[in-house]
Amino acid sequence: MFHRDVDEQIRLQLAMPFHADQLFELTDRNRDFLRPWLGWIDATRGPDDSRTFLSIQLDRFGKGQALTTMIYFDGVLVGVAGYHSIDQANRVGCLGYWLDQGHTGNGIMTRVVQDLVNAGRECYSLGRIEIRCSTENERSRSVAQRLGFMHRGTCRHAEKVGDVWHDHDVYVHENV
Repeated sequence: MFHRDVDEQIRLQLAMPFHADQLFELTDRNRDFLRPWLGWIDATRGPDDSRTFLSIQLDRFGKGQALTTMIYFDGVLVGVAGYHSIDQANRVGCLGYWLDQGHTGNGIMTRVVQDLVNAGRECYSLGRIEIRCSTENERSRSVAQRLGFMHRGTCRHAEKVGDVWHDHDVYVHENV
């Protein structure tokens, strides 16, 4: 089974349907924290919704179209990160991530995303890696900036979350 030890404290584990109960519990506990940024949060009403998501992601992983990992910190599930899309023909991957509110501000996500950049290069030969996040989401933007992703533009009205339209900043890390 796919896993990566980022360091002594952080392990990335391939997201599997058997993680559904754990994932739903983490999602539910962070619902208010995540709601401003993640449009799917209110549609995730129970472990079966998480299980469906994980089954779809596992199928996409098998086809080389995505890589979704569970983030464990000192053995405890604290978030999700990965490539929500991988275009192998064009060597482009798009990263997404979220972290438990109680574990933010400690550099966990920066270390995770750096490792996923490395995995994208090693496992998928990606030449371009993108991060797209709301212009208002300072935490997500700062991860990209800390890791040397270059701001390449802003997509207006890129995503509707609840009743709010969000512009997305596009950050790119290229190795072509």
